[in-house]
Amino acid sequence: MKRRVLLVSNSTMYGGSYLEHCQEQIVKFFGDKVKRVLFIPYALHDRDAYAKKARHKFESLGYGLDSIHEATDPVVAVQKAQGIFVGGGNTFRLLKALYDSNLVSEIHKRVSQDGIPYLGSSAGTNVATVSINTTNDMPIVYPPSFKAIGLVPFNINPHYLDEDPNNQHMGETREKRIEQYHEEPDTPPVMGLREGSMLLVEGVKATLLGTTGARLFVQGEKATEHDSGTDFSFLLTDSRQLNC
Repeated sequence: MKRRVLLVSNSTMYGGSYLEHCQEQIVKFFGDKVKRVLFIPYALHDRDAYAKKARHKFESLGYGLDSIHEATDPVVAVQKAQGIFVGGGNTFRLLKALYDSNLVSEIHKRVSQDGIPYLGSSAGTNVATVSINTTNDMPIVYPPSFKAIGLVPFNINPHYLDEDPNNQHMGETREKRIEQYHEEPDTPPVMGLREGSMLLVEGVKATLLGTTGARLFVQGEKATEHDSGTDFSFLLTDSRQLNC
């Protein structure tokens, strides 16, 4: 398995600029072998503005950036990419566009077989997992399937929020919603990835990075708390997800 994947919970931290909180990890992740990054802005409606924002940031880090929505053939763009960045926004819109452009299997191949690095943030993290069943987003459009790219054999809930005992809101917490997901048969683990945290996957090794930690939900087990530096490699051995 050649995959190199960096899955970030959020693009912007409160009080900071775009990708500022994870820019050191991004530079280390892409390294000096990647000169240009292919950006996939499908999660937002204004793709031109989104590409401009991402291009400005990546150029400040020393990388060129090409946006896939400007390419004549999106599949060819992925086939030629040195590295991929999939930005955040609405996960349903993003996944539908990936299916419409025939990119789900192509991205999986380039990352898992060819070894090009994949950076995802928020919705871009969601679509890298088994499915988008545990996204926080509204289904404003309908992809042909909730099945995602499958670069890792589990799900992630980005922007994970802990229960606030002082909040009088009576709706379900994130933890309760994930527990409801696990009431369905044969559902994979879910990592509640707090803002400020990210997961680095290199081959068969997975490591939690960042500052805020994560909460892991496994069907039939009590949720567990994990700090930065936790080795999550055991999550990569789920044989049920054969496309990984």
